[in-house]
Amino acid sequence: MAIPDYQDIMLPLPQFLGDQQEHSLREAYDSLGDHFELSQEERKELLPSGQQEVFHNRVGWARNYLRKAGLIVSTRRGCFHITPRGLATLSEGVQNIDNQYLSQFQEFRDFRSIKREKKTDNETQTEPAPVEVTPEEALEGAYQSLRDELAHEIIQQLKSSSPGLFEKIVIELLVKMGYGGSRRDAGQAIGKSGDEGIDGIIKEDRLGLDIIYIQAKKWENTVGRPEIQKFAGALQGQRARKGIFITTSNFSNEAHEYALRIDSKIVLIDGDVLSQLMIDHNLGFSPAATYEIKRIDSDYFTEE
Repeated sequence: MAIPDYQDIMLPLPQFLGDQQEHSLREAYDSLGDHFELSQEERKELLPSGQQEVFHNRVGWARNYLRKAGLIVSTRRGCFHITPRGLATLSEGVQNIDNQYLSQFQEFRDFRSIKREKKTDNETQTEPAPVEVTPEEALEGAYQSLRDELAHEIIQQLKSSSPGLFEKIVIELLVKMGYGGSRRDAGQAIGKSGDEGIDGIIKEDRLGLDIIYIQAKKWENTVGRPEIQKFAGALQGQRARKGIFITTSNFSNEAHEYALRIDSKIVLIDGDVLSQLMIDHNLGFSPAATYEIKRIDSDYFTEE
C-alpha cells in the first residue's frame, strides 16, 4: 500500500487515541503503520534529505494540525492524548478529517492564516488536486527539482568543455573527495601514462600507498562493455588493482555487469553521478541561498 498523505492520517490518529490514554509518537507510528498495512520498506522510506522517514514526517504533521485544531493535546515530550473536542468529533461519526474539516475551528483558522494564500474563487481547476504534502516534503521536493536542473546544466557544460578542461575538472573533483594527495601532485600525475585505455593516474591517499588509474571520456553515446574490457586490460598491463572510468554519458548494463565480475576494482561514474558529486563537493558552483530548518527543543522547556 502507498504511504498515506498526512490528511489521510488525520482520522485514524484520533481514533487510535480514542481510549483516552496517553500515547507516545512511537506507539502512534506502529499502530498507524499497521492500520495502513505498510511494509517495513514503506515505513523506512526516507525523505530526499535522508534525515527522516516519510511516514514519520506525515504522522508528525497530522498530529500537529490536529493539535492546532484542539482535537489532541501534547502532555509531555513525544506524548499526547485526545481532548474532549476530539472525542466529540469521533462521536459524530465523521468519515473523514482533513484541512477543510478542521477549518471549522477558529484556532485552526488562525493557524492557517499564516500559510500561503488560497486561490481566488474565479480560478477554475482543470486537473485533480494534487496530494497535499507536508512542509518538509514541499521544501525538499523544490530543492530536489532545483538540484536536478543544476545537474542537467553542469552535464551540458562538461560536454561543451575542452578535453583539457574536462581533465582538470575530473582531477579537481577527485582531490576534493580526498584522493590524489595535494592538488599539485594530482596535476603532475594526470596524463603521464601513455598506455592505451588509461588517461592518467592519481594517488589514492596523501601517502601514495596505492595508485588509481583513470579513464575520463566526454562521450554522448552509451559506454559499452568493450570499452570497460579495454580499460581492464590496461590495468592488468600495469599490474594495477583499481581504476575509475568517468564519462559524461552513461554505461550499458553489460558494462556494469562486467565491472562487477572482474578481479580489478573498477568504479563506473556516469554523467548523473558525476554531476551529483560536483554539486555535493561545490565544484563549479557557488551558493545562491541558504535556508536553515529548525525544530523546537522540548528539553529546553522542561523543568527539572
